[in-house]
Amino acid sequence: MGGDRAPAEIVAGARQAVANGRPVVLVGRRADLGDVGELDVIEASEVIEMDEDPAGGVRRKKDSSLVRCAEAVRDGRASAMVSAGNTGATMASALLRMGRIKGVTRPAIATSIPVPGGTPTVLLDSGANAEVQPDWLVQFALMGAVFSNHRYGVAAPRVGLLSIGEEPGKGDTLRKEAYELLGAASGVDFIGNVEGRDIMTDDVDVVVTDGFTGNVVLKTLEGGMRTVVRGLLSAFASKPEYKEHADALMPALLEVYATLDPETYGGAMLLGVDGVCIIGHGSSSAKAMVNAIGGAVDMVEANLVEHVRAAIATAAG
Repeated sequence: MGGDRAPAEIVAGARQAVANGRPVVLVGRRADLGDVGELDVIEASEVIEMDEDPAGGVRRKKDSSLVRCAEAVRDGRASAMVSAGNTGATMASALLRMGRIKGVTRPAIATSIPVPGGTPTVLLDSGANAEVQPDWLVQFALMGAVFSNHRYGVAAPRVGLLSIGEEPGKGDTLRKEAYELLGAASGVDFIGNVEGRDIMTDDVDVVVTDGFTGNVVLKTLEGGMRTVVRGLLSAFASKPEYKEHADALMPALLEVYATLDPETYGGAMLLGVDGVCIIGHGSSSAKAMVNAIGGAVDMVEANLVEHVRAAIATAAG
């Protein structure tokens, strides 16, 4: 029920995923969903709106689609939760209904940042925790490394701390204290500070930061990529003689665009909760939902939650 293009695009993506062999159950007001084909529906009479207070919405609307969806995972009726709705309410529903993995201080949103010709960089936290403590960033690093390993097959993910310079002394008090903790942490291949320009390169596999900074970075990258694409298309159309060359280049450019398109990745994963939870973009299309569902299936099959649980337990001693 959530998302700027719900429920039509959500249902369309779910039906396509089913056609691809991935079973899906929808959660929401059955009467509002339109043609759902053969899909099962868990009835939920309430909706937490996109602009609604997340925590208040979850507390008040116990029969909302988000709350019922998280309960379906908790109760074993579903293996994963996927939503393009209110991000804060999605996180709150997952945390309150699925619960937190023992030892995890705060869950974090892990977003895959495209690297043309390479493996995506995992950025976390990208929005769950606006303010953090240094030791939380160590947990983010552990969880991000597990995610990079099982999502993208990176054997020994290199972890970088996002700061304003590569030197150890750069950054504010949070960054300086986190640097020392990460350097001493077992199970983390810490390569030191990284800068914003390093995120979309092969120089680092996991980048950790606070949720405020991470979300600003994420939205800046999204906006920058859209601007570049619009600029290229505008340049191609600016003169008739450019068209032939543009047509010849288009197949290669479309491959690059597919790599950079956020919808290719479907959504971000909420790490630290006791279940698979994928948070899609509010503007998610059917294509994005298909890919988000596919990512959820992959993480369930990879038993990611148990691997995160083991990493946190090992770190705690």
